Amino acid sequence: MAEGIVCRTGAPRWRARVLRISLLALATGSAAQAASAQDPRLLDTRVTQESVTDTICRPGYADTVAPPFDQTMALKDRMLAARGIDTDDGVGYALDRHVPIVLGGSPDATANFDLIPWGGHAGERRKSLLTVRLKRCVCAGRMTLAQAQAAITGNWVHQYDRLTRMDCGGSADETTSASRDDGS
Repeated sequence: MAEGIVCRTGAPRWRARVLRISLLALATGSAAQAASAQDPRLLDTRVTQESVTDTICRPGYADTVAPPFDQTMALKDRMLAARGIDTDDGVGYALDRHVPIVLGGSPDATANFDLIPWGGHAGERRKSLLTVRLKRCVCAGRMTLAQAQAAITGNWVHQYDRLTRMDCGGSADETTSASRDDGS
């Protein structure tokens, strides 16, 4: 048989094998994301699927549990210093929570914090917009809390366009605002 020509009888087996490998890769990736999202060091034990109505879906919830601003800024300064970034250059970085408070992330666990740029494709501005969308989906019952946590701790940059197009309630012309915390 000539090179590059697939034997007709082998094609279905080959396609089935590729499909099985692809599904296994997707399942493994999803399991890894879910495991990362369920890391207890990153999560607030007060927030569960059963408590979302009384916690993250309640307007102003994040403000009631967030540590004082001065405390978080002191942590940001320590993280900047640990990475060799001058505090004057720190304005270009956001103190990010791997799992945001409005998705059940620990408000004050050091393990939940990281520094990311404010702008750009993988920046805090885009992550904040996505966070609001995911919260809206959880509060509307269109997504579980665990699914939202896995999405935000996984490769959210790669999935950003798909995740921000999800229909989670609200009007079709409504824009997602990173500054809103009311879940609507």
